[in-house]
Amino acid sequence: MPEPTNPEPVGAEPTTPTPASRPSTPATTPVDEVTEINPDVDIAPEDIGVPVVAEGERLLEVDTVTLRFGGVVALNEVSFHINKGEILGLIGPNGAGKTTCFNVMTGVYQPTSGVVRYLGKPLGKRHKFQITKLGIARTFQNIRLFANMTALENVLVGVDAHHTTGVVTAMFRLPKHRREEEQGRARAMELLEFMGLDGKADELARNLPYGDQRRLEIARALATSPQLLCLDEPAAGFNPAEKVKLMELIRTIRDQGYTVLLIEHDMKLVMGVTDRIVVLEFGRKIAEGSPAEIRDNPAVIAAYLGVDEEDAS
Repeated sequence: MPEPTNPEPVGAEPTTPTPASRPSTPATTPVDEVTEINPDVDIAPEDIGVPVVAEGERLLEVDTVTLRFGGVVALNEVSFHINKGEILGLIGPNGAGKTTCFNVMTGVYQPTSGVVRYLGKPLGKRHKFQITKLGIARTFQNIRLFANMTALENVLVGVDAHHTTGVVTAMFRLPKHRREEEQGRARAMELLEFMGLDGKADELARNLPYGDQRRLEIARALATSPQLLCLDEPAAGFNPAEKVKLMELIRTIRDQGYTVLLIEHDMKLVMGVTDRIVVLEFGRKIAEGSPAEIRDNPAVIAAYLGVDEEDAS
């Protein structure tokens, strides 16, 4: 396997973005060239040995979470929950604390106070890879692929998160290792086919079009068989045609058995794909409700337009 340029495990935060994460210009793919997904491919989450809550039950809870960096309060007693099987939007103006909240939920930061519960149990001080094994996966605002690895190899990194063979088993290529390797490769190819990328399995990630890099990063996250998929601004750099396809992709992922948490600035996309929305401003939750309720909420209008709530109502 080629040596990756940034060999961090899935869920890690590289200190510098890879070449694959720095497109020179935003995507301008014509409508007829947007990669089509294959929604009939079965990519339902695999059994990774953790409890599965019933549809509609609370999957994750953020309970009065506060995060301070010195004298700066990045999150101020934020509370919300995510139900199994829904698409929840987390929105707010720049600097509202959305990605910081993601980072608390995925183990990058430990909250100063409050607690994050997953499947009813506190995440505590688990490491990022342990949270991945529990069933929470994420993508990043800036694409973080292994640029010098192929599309297939990138997805195999995600599949490997739940492999149990050790160094000795792999070194001597014992039956258990070969079996996991074959099953992992089949799973990775299913995800690439679902994303419409199976014909590009052997291409280096850095050589893929920008939109395909975004889809590949989602495929790698899905390869960890998460119950909760957290997408951090997946439409960044997309043209209108690609955003329409992204909405279709997110709905299809949910229909295949995943729960989705979405951070996104494109309000048309958020309003068109989410079931509920939570709104942050300056690290505080200012609103929560259906897309229709959020669209008409004076506090939300004021936050985005920079006017007083009374003027917005």
